[in-house]
Amino acid sequence: MAEFQDLSQFQVPAGFRGRGVLTVQAWWFVQATLFRLSPQVAYGFRRQLLRGFGAKVGRNVKIRPTAKITYPWKVSIGERSWIGDDVVLYSLGDIAIGSDAVVSQRSYVCAADHDAAAPSFDIRARPIVIGDEAWVATDVFVGPGVTIGAGAVVGARSAVFTDLPAGMVCMGSPCTPVRPRRRS
Repeated sequence: MAEFQDLSQFQVPAGFRGRGVLTVQAWWFVQATLFRLSPQVAYGFRRQLLRGFGAKVGRNVKIRPTAKITYPWKVSIGERSWIGDDVVLYSLGDIAIGSDAVVSQRSYVCAADHDAAAPSFDIRARPIVIGDEAWVATDVFVGPGVTIGAGAVVGARSAVFTDLPAGMVCMGSPCTPVRPRRRS
């Protein structure tokens, strides 16, 4: 008998994915082919693919072809934002990215976790908000349920497990505010 978790009890909650299995599989196919193989400069094409699968994507958003988005219907991205190479938007829960925001290369935005106290290891969607004009630098992990305030900067290779205030430069693991962001 399992002491901490028994994965034979695990079940994905009804409706958790937000769409039926055929839509999920269709998106994964489109993402692996049309999206990923599109020319780097085909930002408009990728925006249209995402919108076709229910994402809310603002004007002039730049999403690189190597970005991975689990469920686009759970993602919203404001105008003029950038999503870099090899970014993962693990959108089991809602992910909202504001306008003029940047999520830099190799960052992982994870909108779900498991209940480690439940023997059934229940999965929990927990929304993430990245505010307007925020910059998530390279190779950052953003954990479930986090809000990154407007204009905040998250330093490279940080791990964000709690909310970060607006207008602050933050870094580390765990990520903490270190100073106000200044205009040059």
